[in-house]
Amino acid sequence: MSSEDDFLLDDAAEDAKTVAFIRNYLPQEFKERFTDEDLYYFLDLIVEYYATSGCLDAEPDEEGYINIDQDEIVEFLLTEAEKDNVRGFSAEELLFVVQGEMEFGNSITDDEN
Repeated sequence: MSSEDDFLLDDAAEDAKTVAFIRNYLPQEFKERFTDEDLYYFLDLIVEYYATSGCLDAEPDEEGYINIDQDEIVEFLLTEAEKDNVRGFSAEELLFVVQGEMEFGNSITDDEN
């Protein structure tokens, strides 16, 4: 198996962990609204937002954090979902998905320290 194959397997495993974390993070009333496929779709869009928005190029604050506007991410998700004919999700529901993805990232950072 090549190192590229290993990378893809690691990436897929990390995505699966992220989706499971988000599903557990969602309030009970939203858990049934999202299939795993939906969560993978929105996770891909969140990653796309990070890659294209320039937010990760910003200078960290004194504590080493980068301010990322969750509402902007939600608007991006709503806009892209509309383009892809993925409808029926509210800004409130998607905010929980965004927050869950961020909390997962924070939990990884916390584990590394």
